[in-house]
Amino acid sequence: MHLIHIDDLTLPGLSDYSRLTDVALRKVLEPEGGLYIAESSKVITRALAAGHQPRSVLLQEQWLPDIEPLMADWPDVPVYVGEPAVLEKLTGYNLHRGALAAMHRPALAGVEHLITDAKRIVILEDIVDHTNVGAIFRSVAGLGADAVLITPRCADPLYRRSVRVSMGTVLQVPWTRLPEWSEAAPILHAAGFHLAALALSDTAVTLDEFAANQPERIAIVLGAEGDGLSQQALAAADTVVTIPMLHGVDSLNVASASAVALYTLRA
Repeated sequence: MHLIHIDDLTLPGLSDYSRLTDVALRKVLEPEGGLYIAESSKVITRALAAGHQPRSVLLQEQWLPDIEPLMADWPDVPVYVGEPAVLEKLTGYNLHRGALAAMHRPALAGVEHLITDAKRIVILEDIVDHTNVGAIFRSVAGLGADAVLITPRCADPLYRRSVRVSMGTVLQVPWTRLPEWSEAAPILHAAGFHLAALALSDTAVTLDEFAANQPERIAIVLGAEGDGLSQQALAAADTVVTIPMLHGVDSLNVASASAVALYTLRA
């Protein structure tokens, strides 16, 4: 293992970790630079198991026993070790999860390739809250959907908060980005998917009614809280589905709704 004890915060390799609380910097560093940050030994383990390539690791010395076996196949990857106060000065926050890894982003698969053998997929339209994105991925992993497709303006699943909230499942659930609906809808319909849009509508069927005679291949379409699904998404949908609510509540949080729908429509 290529250990480097930090005594100089200006080392070039440390720039991946600096000012992690700066949202604007992360948006430039991660998507544009082809990197994402995996936080905690559990998430790093899942990233490596998914075949992702580490660029470096940053950790407190007490976490070395957890990280050392993970890096056995990566002897040339620098592993930066520092005192808690030094790491907090570098990153801007307390590294209480012990370790971070700068990982190279894998190339995204094509939509057609990703859904070839899928029966249940989830589509996220313009969901910009990274916590919701991570929570939905965790539901997808736990409840057995085959893939997630996200629209061009949806939040990044590999953003650090999304990865953390998902407990690393964004690294094991297959996902890719869709084109705009004018191109995406024909691709999905040609592959035999029935688009079920979760939305409030006077013409919607209840989730129970839809589940009673559900199609073989289903794409569950979820929209952002507040705005909901776009007119383009609703126009592309084969069925609008709603989760019946009580006590004057009109809807669930989108992450909660995803879990209810996935459980009800499990194959």
